[in-house]
Amino acid sequence: MSSASLTSPAGRLRALRPDWLEDPKVWRTEILAGLVVALALIPEAISFSIIAGVDPAIGLFASFTMAVTIAIVGGRRAMISAATGAVALVIAPLNREHGLGYLVAAVILAGVFQVLLGALGVARLMRFIPRSVMVGFVNSLAVLIFMAQVPELRNVPWAVYPLVAAGLALMVFFPKVTTVVPAPLVSIVILTVVTLAAGIAVPTVGDKGALPSSLPVPGLPDVPFTLDTLTTIAPYAFAMALVGLMESLMTAKLVDEITDTHSNKTRESIGQGIANVVTGFFGGMGGCAMIGQTMINVKVSGARTRLSTFLAGAFLMVLCIVFGPVVSDIPMGALVAVMVMVSFATFDWHSVAPKTLKRMPAGETTVMLITVAAVVATHNLAVGVVTGSITAMVIFAKRVARLADVTVVTDPDGTTVVYRVTGELFFASSNDLVGRFDYATDPDKVVIDLSGAHIWDASSVATLDAVQTKYAQRGKTVEITGLNAPSADLHGKLTGELAAGH
Repeated sequence: MSSASLTSPAGRLRALRPDWLEDPKVWRTEILAGLVVALALIPEAISFSIIAGVDPAIGLFASFTMAVTIAIVGGRRAMISAATGAVALVIAPLNREHGLGYLVAAVILAGVFQVLLGALGVARLMRFIPRSVMVGFVNSLAVLIFMAQVPELRNVPWAVYPLVAAGLALMVFFPKVTTVVPAPLVSIVILTVVTLAAGIAVPTVGDKGALPSSLPVPGLPDVPFTLDTLTTIAPYAFAMALVGLMESLMTAKLVDEITDTHSNKTRESIGQGIANVVTGFFGGMGGCAMIGQTMINVKVSGARTRLSTFLAGAFLMVLCIVFGPVVSDIPMGALVAVMVMVSFATFDWHSVAPKTLKRMPAGETTVMLITVAAVVATHNLAVGVVTGSITAMVIFAKRVARLADVTVVTDPDGTTVVYRVTGELFFASSNDLVGRFDYATDPDKVVIDLSGAHIWDASSVATLDAVQTKYAQRGKTVEITGLNAPSADLHGKLTGELAAGH
């Protein structure tokens, strides 16, 4: 397109048109992906409603409003947000103790917290998440997705097992024939037709709970608008905000890597907040990004635009309201097969390959395993990410602490000794520095050369002050040389001000 055409009103309008309008192939991919995700959302939303202790319609309404809203205001294209187990676990106690009105109010307040945290730049903290934690996050998600399917395979009719096996086979081999239609959609349709035609009695989506028959209606939460209500819901709302942002930003980062594209994490943080506020006013249970459905959308179905996210929510309500009886007859085995395939596709198998484990530093592998263990044990992604990140910081601190070194050079005339310090000086590495000097036998003049070192914190300045004090008590002078500009600035501000009593 020429620059002249871009300056015309028609040219600017064309430039603003979304990609999927320009390419029928993209348009078809996005629509089919949205349909597959909508089908997969139904049993998940119902299950999470049960966890939260609310009617299944509450979870389905939340999935609808979250997906539609985040498609417009979110910062990561093609990522799916809906009702999630992590959020359900956080707010379930509030619902049990105070009722649905307080739960809905907490969802709205959590959305407000997320908007504020997003505006304050919480998304920038993502840069401090190590790669080993990210790998652990991905692998733990895959494990959780698989574990969530296990109950659907217990105490069920024998016919469920061949159905699941047939679904897996279809998803493995159908793409070799054509990729025009997503294999998960083909698998769901074929298995549903087979079970209905053959009259096979197996658990279905309808067994999970009744589907809604109308759209949600906006309204205010049924709670007294008092300070007491605020203090009751605030802790749950803040916990939900943190868990939701953690899971959403980690999922967004994963989608960035899969699609090799960049997303606006600050916009995503604020968008999650707006989506939860909207969801609360429509009586939903709130939510955040869903890794399983996002993987179906992005990795399995190949979606890349906001259209698939929007249609996932729109199709969800259409399927429930218009095609409820048909959707209720979908065998759970078909959806279990889809989620098992998603689990295997999500897991980073390269990270556990013997060749990788042999080459990878032990600390990196330890962090990954601890992250996985924490998530699987608690079923809380935020706990796993925080635990893994803290472990990584401890390992890093120990590793860096060993990098600080001291070498001694004494002048030939014996009147001066030079201690050359190299490495990074911070609270961990500077702890042992005091014991590296020979206060009793050193000559009267001591030089500490820091040209090969960098001072990072007050602990290091305090250590240097302690060294100078020990020499001064013996009538010896200490000269500190070689400080780079940032180190000299920090040392100049703090030296002499850190002793006890200040």
